[in-house]
Amino acid sequence: MKRKNVILGVTGSIAAFKAAEIAGLLVKEGCAVEVVMTREAEHFITPLTMQMTARGKVHRSMFEVQDEWDVAHVSLADKADLLLVAPATAQVLAKLAVGLADDLLTCVALATRAPVLVAPAMNDGMYTHAATQENIARLKKFGYKFIGPDKGRLACGRDALGRMSAPQEIVKTALGLLK
Repeated sequence: MKRKNVILGVTGSIAAFKAAEIAGLLVKEGCAVEVVMTREAEHFITPLTMQMTARGKVHRSMFEVQDEWDVAHVSLADKADLLLVAPATAQVLAKLAVGLADDLLTCVALATRAPVLVAPAMNDGMYTHAATQENIARLKKFGYKFIGPDKGRLACGRDALGRMSAPQEIVKTALGLLK
């Protein structure tokens, strides 16, 4: 089997620290992992941490100077066997649901024809809000796959629905989509 390319999108949620474990588990399973971090994600985890755990390139902006000519969002979209967004915030879900492409991650998501797996992580009020639920329904109509969220301890202190699924479960689902 050829080595599978996973583009791991990391967004600005406290659950972003779990993206490092997800990247490491994917690498352990033989996947090539490149990371696309939103600006907000960098408040929770560093690009260096993601680079070390993914053992691959970390992309942070549409406008990074490349060593060679490259349209980053198109080349990432084309090489992806899977786009995995973990964690996925309410903001990113909303942007994807309406086709807003205002950063590297959302541009990659619109340009790729690979399967997209989304692992939401947010406060329970945000997750159960009608707007978020409509955005998730719309993304499912587009063919996006979802894992979680789960019920558990949230950053706000509540024990409720909105916790990102465990990294092992996310990777297991991702590998199933890569077959």
